[in-house]
Amino acid sequence: MVDVLGHLGMAMLWLAPAWFILDREKTAALFVGVGLWFGMLPDVDLVLSNIAPLGVKHHGVFHTVLVVTILAAVIGPLVGIALKKALGDSDWFSDQAANNATGFGFVMVWVAGVAHVFADMLSAPDIADSVEPLWPLYQQSFGIDVVWYNNPWANWGLFIGGILLNVALWAWVRRSDRTNGRATA
Repeated sequence: MVDVLGHLGMAMLWLAPAWFILDREKTAALFVGVGLWFGMLPDVDLVLSNIAPLGVKHHGVFHTVLVVTILAAVIGPLVGIALKKALGDSDWFSDQAANNATGFGFVMVWVAGVAHVFADMLSAPDIADSVEPLWPLYQQSFGIDVVWYNNPWANWGLFIGGILLNVALWAWVRRSDRTNGRATA
């Protein structure tokens, strides 16, 4: 289990392929910059358990691929539509993204949410409960046990690694666009 910085870093790492897929560097930057915040989505269970005693357990159902998919299917299209309305006429939202704003939002939220679940699998359940990411299909916990709970080196490493990877990919995309004679937008 990693802390907030680790989750944001893992989300940036998992969102980084956008630099290869999206047709504008600003749209890829938007995808990563907005999407990384959804790297905290499964921890909505912490908020819900503090609001009302509903029996919501941390690392429970909200830390599954199923619930992340459901939340992404609800929240993602709304995010995509909001981004299209706010930025649809700018260089930040390409025609490719605008033509499928709901899919753009879904993928952004889903990838970041699943990255969170994976990050929590990096440590054994030493303090926190284990994660059962494939519930209800497979009701066993998964743990890779490479990170001790709340390890500052792991958290800062993931965060800085996510930033460095995305900055490197941004520079690479800009350079290859100039080399290929395309204007960077």
